[in-house]
Amino acid sequence: MAYILSLDQGTTSSRALLFDDRGAVVSVAQREFTQFFPQPGWVEHDPEEIAASQIAVAREALSKAKLQSSDIAAIGITNQRETTIVWDRVTGQPIHNAIVWQDRRTAALCEQLKTQGHEPLIQQRTGLLIDAYFSATKISWMLENVANARGLAESGRLAFGTVDSWLLWKLTGGRVHVTDVSNASRTMLFNIHSGQWDNELLELFQIPLSMLPSVRPSSDVYGEVSSVPGLNGISIAGIAGDQQSALFGQQCTTPGLTKNTYGTGCFMLQSTGGRAINSTNRLVTTVAWKIGHQTDYALEGSVFVGGAVVQWLRDSLGIIRASFEVEALANSVPDNGGVYFVPAFVGLGAPHWDSYARGALFGLSRGSNAGHIARAALESIAYQVADLMDAVQTDTNTPLEELRVDGGASANDALMQFQSDILGVPVVRPSMTETTALGAAFLAGLAAGFWKGLQSISELPREERRFEPRMPQSQARHLRERWNEAVSRTKSWELP
Repeated sequence: MAYILSLDQGTTSSRALLFDDRGAVVSVAQREFTQFFPQPGWVEHDPEEIAASQIAVAREALSKAKLQSSDIAAIGITNQRETTIVWDRVTGQPIHNAIVWQDRRTAALCEQLKTQGHEPLIQQRTGLLIDAYFSATKISWMLENVANARGLAESGRLAFGTVDSWLLWKLTGGRVHVTDVSNASRTMLFNIHSGQWDNELLELFQIPLSMLPSVRPSSDVYGEVSSVPGLNGISIAGIAGDQQSALFGQQCTTPGLTKNTYGTGCFMLQSTGGRAINSTNRLVTTVAWKIGHQTDYALEGSVFVGGAVVQWLRDSLGIIRASFEVEALANSVPDNGGVYFVPAFVGLGAPHWDSYARGALFGLSRGSNAGHIARAALESIAYQVADLMDAVQTDTNTPLEELRVDGGASANDALMQFQSDILGVPVVRPSMTETTALGAAFLAGLAAGFWKGLQSISELPREERRFEPRMPQSQARHLRERWNEAVSRTKSWELP
């Protein structure tokens, strides 16, 4: 059994990747699935389509590699986090579409909870801020708005799960209702200190404990596939939410090690080891993973508009035809020409948290051209990541030694060099950029004995390129001061 199968269930597509014992991809398959937008601010998925697409790509990945289930040592699952599914234990049918993490239908309920003064308790117990992003209010909405849901829940008929739990249930033919600590910690119902579902929070949200899955370590044998021809008999042995999985895939397993994922937005996580550090900068304290009896934690901050600023240049401004063209356009000018771009299209995330900020370009002159705007757009990603890093370092009092990077925009050499310059530390791009899927593979492989321990994983090839800071610190400091001034002028632009 020479391979690990990683199921990477994302927000817009389901993917399956096969890894060998060197952590290299042997085969990959991907399938997009339907996005539903029933009302403005509402986002849903069909749980059955999620499961069907994930199973289909798993089979396809094996077929492409000409492998059978007997060649697979274990399956690891990584998933879009917070997305909420509720189903009937008897029929196995979902009672409603999945409510996706992006969905804002419960924003008013969240504001009500804040007004009632519940946020300090929730932050202390769960490490999270009250927000519609997390699962708890989504479950409450289903119980109140789906016919007969409340009665079925009270009688023990209904099961809740994030996407990992739903896939596990489907793969095991309804025999296993389990989640891991990393996904549990994103529900707003889990006490990250005791490692248990919190009865006081369940009462607050009026959610019966009987709905919830058992919580297990992130590296553990949960069961075997038993209802999927072609996959039957494979052990399912690792689960982690996508950002925690990427942190593990980047081998950020000791306190202070930090990764940033450059996607549509940016997600920065710093490992804090066995300490759950309460943030004073409105970052999220989250469980990173649990292996054996050891629970590790992380601080997490997010930027709303990262790579999406390049899509805006392409789709709305029309100054590039394809996203990859932005690097050459940005490099067509020697510097930003005094232009700063704050992409606060949907407000500003951590550490500013201003939902009324709006996007703006500053410093335009008659000499400004498309190259300056493209360069300012790329630089805005790096500045926002630096702002996140300042918040993390303030919370942890730990100086950053290097930043490990992944995600689509990490392939942009100019951006990675500028990121290193602005942070004043090396930026390290891995040889294996599929770090989210790789993290789930590592967790499953450890539980299955495929890898003998963290030491054997640490010996695998990791680094593809290291970007060292080249810019004088005085220049970097000046650029950030101008950026900070630009950000300050975008705040509270759209009055409540």
